Amino acid sequence: MRCQPRYEGQVYIWSKNKQSCLLCDEPADGIPPVCTACEIELPWLGDHCLACALPLPAPGLTCGHCLKQPPAFEQVIAPWTYSFPVDSLITRFKHNAKWPFGRLLGELLAQYLQHRFEDDLPRPHALIPVPLAIRRLRQRGFNQAAMLANWLSASLDIPCDERLLLRHQDTDAQQALNAQARRKNLCNAFSLAPGAVVKGLHLALVDDVLTTGATAQALARLLMDAGAARVDVYCLARTPKPGETP
Repeated sequence: MRCQPRYEGQVYIWSKNKQSCLLCDEPADGIPPVCTACEIELPWLGDHCLACALPLPAPGLTCGHCLKQPPAFEQVIAPWTYSFPVDSLITRFKHNAKWPFGRLLGELLAQYLQHRFEDDLPRPHALIPVPLAIRRLRQRGFNQAAMLANWLSASLDIPCDERLLLRHQDTDAQQALNAQARRKNLCNAFSLAPGAVVKGLHLALVDDVLTTGATAQALARLLMDAGAARVDVYCLARTPKPGETP
């Protein structure tokens, strides 16, 4: 006796299906589903600060803020500036649950990181997503940083630890705050999970966008104070200084 009905039709294999570019709907060249023309036209981050990835007018420089107050993290790795169409794709992924756009950006970020690893960027021991406030997690239904970290983990074969960091305060939304207010807003907002061991580890924080760097600084300082050997930050996009265009 057969436990499954006989099916004589062709089996659909999504990975072998011809993909359309998610940005222009023209045929895509492969996986991820974006055509070469659209990928070239993305707002790739050019010259930037060696530490915080702030866009700068010349290569090989460190911005004044990082020179004056060196961050706890080693460096920020971001492929794009936060401008069209990346800003729109991130917003739709983050606030409208359009996960294919997030997955597209995540796969492109994974490719970018792999190239950096092959050059000179040290591979971290683990990827750590920036934790989301419980109230905001309930409203949104997912943590976009955790989704990105898990996609990167699968593509790069680097472990992802979603439970290492805890956000035990529901802080105000960061988007409308200036740098000083963001730092104050994050005071005592994070902690390590009970029993977490980070001593001697190279860790990479994962988030969608880096704006002032206040969240990355707070988490990197927490990890470094706990004995981490190095903390990097991986994100999709970096914003310019307020009032400046990318």
